[in-house]
Amino acid sequence: MYRSTIRACYIGNFVGALVSNLAPLLYVLFMTQFGITFEQAGRLTLINFFTQIVADLSFSRYVDRHGIRPFITLGHALVFIGFLLIASAPILFSFNPYVGLMVATVVYSCGGGLLELLLSAVIQSIPSDAKSRAMSLLHSFYAWGFITVVVGTTIMLAILGAKRWQLIILIWSILPLFNFFNFLRVPMAPQVPEHTRTKTIELLRSPYFIAVVCGIAFGGAAEVSMSQWTSAFVESSLQLPKAVGDLVGLCLFAACLGTGRALYGRYGKHADVSRIMMAGSILTVGCYLVAALSPWPYLSLAGCIVCGLGTSLLWPGSIVNAAHRFPLAGSSLFALLAASGDSGAAAGPWLIGLIADINPNLAGSLPWLSHLSQHESALRSGLLFATTYPILMILALLSMRRFAKKKSPDLLMKQPESVN
Repeated sequence: MYRSTIRACYIGNFVGALVSNLAPLLYVLFMTQFGITFEQAGRLTLINFFTQIVADLSFSRYVDRHGIRPFITLGHALVFIGFLLIASAPILFSFNPYVGLMVATVVYSCGGGLLELLLSAVIQSIPSDAKSRAMSLLHSFYAWGFITVVVGTTIMLAILGAKRWQLIILIWSILPLFNFFNFLRVPMAPQVPEHTRTKTIELLRSPYFIAVVCGIAFGGAAEVSMSQWTSAFVESSLQLPKAVGDLVGLCLFAACLGTGRALYGRYGKHADVSRIMMAGSILTVGCYLVAALSPWPYLSLAGCIVCGLGTSLLWPGSIVNAAHRFPLAGSSLFALLAASGDSGAAAGPWLIGLIADINPNLAGSLPWLSHLSQHESALRSGLLFATTYPILMILALLSMRRFAKKKSPDLLMKQPESVN
C-alpha cells in the first residue's frame, strides 16, 4: 500500500542532495559573473545550513498539529521556487545579484530543512518490520543524488557551456516539482495521536536521547568534513584539476557512502545497527589517521574514499536508534536530530579549516611527511584533528549502550496499531 510513498521519499532525499550540493558546484561561476568574493560564496553555505536548522526546529510543532502532507509538499514547492529564484537572480535582482542568491538560498534551504525533517518521519510511520532497512535505503538516495548532481552538472556544463548555468538549474528544478505532485496523492500512514505522543521535554530529559543527539552531530561532522575536504585533498596531493578532483574524490566517497547504506538496507534485517555503527566509527578513525599521516598520496586518498563506508550508517543509524527507543515521539524527535546533525555538518568542516590555519606545520613534526607542501601539510593537520569526531561518536555509542539498560516504561510503550 505504501510503496509509492516510499518511492516518493527516496526521490525526496535525492532532492535534498540537490539542495545541499547544486549551488556550491556553481560558486566559481557566480564569482566570475557577479564578482562575489570567497567569503560571500562561503556565506551562502552557512546560510544554507543555518536556514535548514531553523526550519527543522520551527516546523515540527505545526507538523504534529496539522499533519505531514501539507508541509512535505510545501518543502518541495520551496525548493522549486528557490531554484527559479537562483536562475532569475540576474534579472530580478539586477541591482545586486548576490542579494538574489541569498534570498534564493534561504527559500530553497527552508524547503530542504522541511524535507530533512519529514522524510525520515514518513518512513518511520509506515507499518513495517524492517524500518531500519528502509531508513538506511532512504539515506542511501542522498549519496546517489550527490553523485548524480556532481556528474550531471559537470556534464551539462561541458555540453551547454558555463554561460547557460541558469538552464542547468531550471533542468534540475523539474525534480522537486515532479515530487511535489507525487506527495499530493501518495497515501500517508497515520501519525501518533497527540494524547499518546511523547513530549519534547521528556525526550530532552532522557540521557539516552541526549547521547543520540550528540552522536548524530559527531557522525554528521565526520561524514560531511571528509566529503567537503576530499576534493581539495585530491587537488593538492595529486595535482589534479578541480573538475577531476570533484569527480574522483567526491563521487568515490559518495559511492562508498551510498553502498554502505544500500547494503544494510538489503541485508541488514537481523543485524544490530549499533554494532555496525561502532565498527563504522572505528573504521572512520582509521581512515582519518591514514588520510592525515600516510606519506603516500594515493593511500591517503584511499583513506578519504573508504571513510564514506565507515560513516555510512552514523546518521541514519542514529535516527533508527532514537525512533526505536521512542516510538511514540512525534516530529520533534526528527527535528532535534536533524538540527543536531546539521550543526555537526556545519561546524566539522569549519573546524578543520580553522585548525589548518592555526597549526599548518604538521610536516615539521613528522619527518616522513617532510616532502609535503605547506598547503597540504595544513590540510593534513586539520584532518588529524578531525579524528576526534569519530572518536566522540564511539563514546556516544558507548553511552547509548549504557543508558539503554535503564528502561523507561512511559517512553517504551508499544506503538498503537496503524490504520491502513
